[in-house]
Parts: sequence; structure tokens; C-alpha cells
Amino acid sequence: MTSVWNPEQYEKFRDERSAPFFDLMALVQPVPGGRVVDLGCGTGELTRALHEYTGAAETVGVDNSETMLAKSEAFAGNGLRFELGEVENWASDRSGEGFDLLFSNAALQWVNGHAELFPRLMRAVAPGGQVAVQMPANNDHPSHMTAHRVAGQEPFRTYLGGYVRSWPVMPPEWYAELLDREGFAEQSVRLQVYGHRLASREGVVEWVRGTLLTDCEKRMRPEQYAEFLEAYRAELMPLLEEREPYFYAFKRVLLWGRR
Repeated sequence: MTSVWNPEQYEKFRDERSAPFFDLMALVQPVPGGRVVDLGCGTGELTRALHEYTGAAETVGVDNSETMLAKSEAFAGNGLRFELGEVENWASDRSGEGFDLLFSNAALQWVNGHAELFPRLMRAVAPGGQVAVQMPANNDHPSHMTAHRVAGQEPFRTYLGGYVRSWPVMPPEWYAELLDREGFAEQSVRLQVYGHRLASREGVVEWVRGTLLTDCEKRMRPEQYAEFLEAYRAELMPLLEEREPYFYAFKRVLLWGRR
């Protein structure tokens, strides 16, 4: 399947989407001269901010979207580079490399099996190194529940070939316990609600089109996806309060640990 990540659609809410990144980065302690990896780096613009903040000698941004990485060249250089890759493969191939910071903002929610994934990722963190991860935890909001429900209805279930996306993100305390087991003596784990004031409730559809719904889009033909969007909007709108601006409450897990 080809990538359907659309930088323009994703960045319609650029400021709102970047706020959790900077909150996560604020948990990180600089690593002058160190090695950093940013898993799920997107266009690379925020990875440049991370690279400069940490003072790392080397930062590599990894993403599985060619369309996102096509914009990353503008931010590369001075020790920052980008590469195409899947998080699952990276976790297996780079174990034991000794990164001073493993950073991931709004990416690991796309990867199943956190009980196996996170320990593999953490094996790439050097003694004294840090891990910092932010993931959406909004799967119980109508915007997300409706998407999963509509995807399970016909004809969309057939369009998707019976595919059903699981939700791998665990409760915050699960990650706190995992960090402790993996030897991260210092840690900060929290669930934070970000309130986004959208022009109207229709903005919720535009929001999830840039992230959550890409999982359906890449598995459907364009006319099928257009039909899916129409059904999704029709089912979602009655569940959202009609007011302007619309307050979209969005939960996220932010976790940090140091060995």
C-alpha cells in the first residue's frame, strides 16, 4: 500500500498538533554531543527544533511516509538526517546502538504490540539515556469510536477487506510500570487533555482526516473513501454539540524516563 499521509491536510491544525511535541520536548534534558533518534518524524520541521534543543551531534529522523519525508530535506544538515523506515524494523535492527535520546511524538499509536515493542525500543537507549514518547489516547471520543463503528459496517467492511484496526495504547500507569521494569529510575508519565477550539464541529472531521482516517483511506479506492467520509460525517455530527467554536477535547499520554 502506498502512503496517503498528506502534509497539507495534517498541517491544517499545525499549531494544535505541535503543542504536545513541545510539551514532550520540555521533559527532555539536553544531550550535548550525543545521539538522538526521532521515530515518526513527519516532515522533519519539529525534528530540527529537537536537534537544536538537545545539542546532539547526530540526530536521525525516521518515518514511513515518502510524502512526509519529501519535505524533510529543507531541515537536514549540521548533524540532522532523515531516513525512510518502519518503527517495527528499526526497533529490531538498531537494538543496542546506544542512543542518548529515543524520541517519538504521535507515532507509536500506529504500532501494535506495545508489550513487545517498547522493550525492544528501550534496548537502543544507552546507559544514562532518555526515552520520551507522546501518543494520542482519544480512542473513547465519539470522533474515534464513530470511525471504528462505521468502518465495521457494510459496504465499508467489504471495502476494507475485513480489516479492523486495534488500539494498542495502554493506560498511563502501564507505561510507568514498564519504565520501572526496564531500568528507567527517573520518570514522568501523565495523561493530558488538550483543548482545541475548532471553528465548528465540522473541524473534527478535518482533524481526523489528517490522522486517524488515513488508515481507512489507504485501503479504499478514492470513490469508496468519499462514500465512507459521507457516512462518517452523517453519523458523527449528531453526537457533537453544535456550537462555534467547537471545543475538541483530546487526550494524550506523555511519558519520559532516564536510565
